[in-house]
Amino acid sequence: MKKILLTGATGYVGGRLLSALEARGETVRCLARRPEVLRPRVAPTTEVVQGDITDAGAALEGVHTAFYLVHTMDARGDWERRDREAAAAFGAAARAAGVKRIVYLGGLGRGPGLSKHLASRQETGRLLAEGVPTIELRASIIIGSGSLSFEMVRALVERLPVMITPRWVSTRAQPIAIEDVLAYLLAALDALEEVSGVFEIGGAAAVTYGEIMREYARQRGLKRWLIPVPVLTPRLSSLWLRLVTPLHATVGRALIEGVRNETHVVDDRAPKVFGVRPLGLTDAIARALRNEDRAYAETRWCDAFGNRPSAAERPYGTRIVDSRVTEVTCDPTRAFEPIRRLGGANGWYYGGLLWRIRGVLDLLVGGPGHRRGRRDARELRVGDALDFWRVEAFEPPHRLRLSAEMRLPGRAWIQFEVEPSATGALIRQTAIFDPLGLAGLLYWYALYPLHQSIFSGMLRGIAAAAQTPLRTVPYVDLER
Repeated sequence: MKKILLTGATGYVGGRLLSALEARGETVRCLARRPEVLRPRVAPTTEVVQGDITDAGAALEGVHTAFYLVHTMDARGDWERRDREAAAAFGAAARAAGVKRIVYLGGLGRGPGLSKHLASRQETGRLLAEGVPTIELRASIIIGSGSLSFEMVRALVERLPVMITPRWVSTRAQPIAIEDVLAYLLAALDALEEVSGVFEIGGAAAVTYGEIMREYARQRGLKRWLIPVPVLTPRLSSLWLRLVTPLHATVGRALIEGVRNETHVVDDRAPKVFGVRPLGLTDAIARALRNEDRAYAETRWCDAFGNRPSAAERPYGTRIVDSRVTEVTCDPTRAFEPIRRLGGANGWYYGGLLWRIRGVLDLLVGGPGHRRGRRDARELRVGDALDFWRVEAFEPPHRLRLSAEMRLPGRAWIQFEVEPSATGALIRQTAIFDPLGLAGLLYWYALYPLHQSIFSGMLRGIAAAAQTPLRTVPYVDLER
């Protein structure tokens, strides 16, 4: 079996590729600067070694194929020189170690006038190929939750009902789904040894960035107006991007300079050589949103936030997450009892009047209101209605997740998790809101003080009920 070295395993594409390689049962070695961060996330059969791509000689020993999935994205310092030296050093070390092939994910773009970022990515491919035979897969924007280019498009569409757009919005690209990128990378691993060189990969058709934005808005049910103007330079666009999408502040300039270049496929050999039939834009965005929902549903927030008693709110992509935890001096089964009794006649442990008012308002706008109650006072099943919520997951005594069915400018979930602790149990309560455009953001932050009061009060009420004998006090409302 081929031994594989994977660089960039903590990145977006690298992390997805690692999971795919492990699922196939491949022998994988990961090169990481901080192996202690990566080791808990890999399979027991995956080896994690400490090192850097500029000094990877020891890590490359015995390796048949190396995946090179790293590249500088910030604009600080002489990053072009750093990338050049790293690629040359890695290629030379691979040759000395007897590596048979390097697989590199680069960037599409042709002709004079390439941005520094795209030119550097293509130079990296050439330098790697000077070491050992290299399959360089050049891609445009990757469609998937976590891809920087996709997150940039998403943030703009989600937050701006009207966009004054620069010329680059009419630039053609050929977006490709992350699943298709992974299919190409795995096919490159399996390709015949004589296969090498540059292969351009993309989705089913070339589109403009404006069309990508409009299709994303359509699938999210958002009305967006794009007003093109000729005066926004890449520098001004990057400053604008920093204001609207602060997540990308350190890479915005490189992204914007790159999107002014046409990045569509000219050489169409890749699907024939590797046997991949890529998705079109509509299917790629739909799959990205669907997979994102599934990943959210499978998230264990006790892992994502840690277990220190605290409250924390942070954005996850476009979503807002309010997660808080408290500790109780009883076992997890007992701690879960108040959670399984939520809603209906048992109430929500805090702010009973506020919940009833919210139910009346929901009825007035055509929602189910607070009148549905619950099927059984103690037992729940996946699919049960629970006031204006629906049970999405029920795993006693560990987890309950509810999805909101009240009328909202977005989508909402609330999740409760119970884990054992040294002195009893930890109860984590996580509220998740997926705002629908600017109206959703305004809704969340207009009600921010009220949300904070209800979420903190509800968790306190659950903790109090968990430590109160059921026969004495079946329900504790701290508001009374």
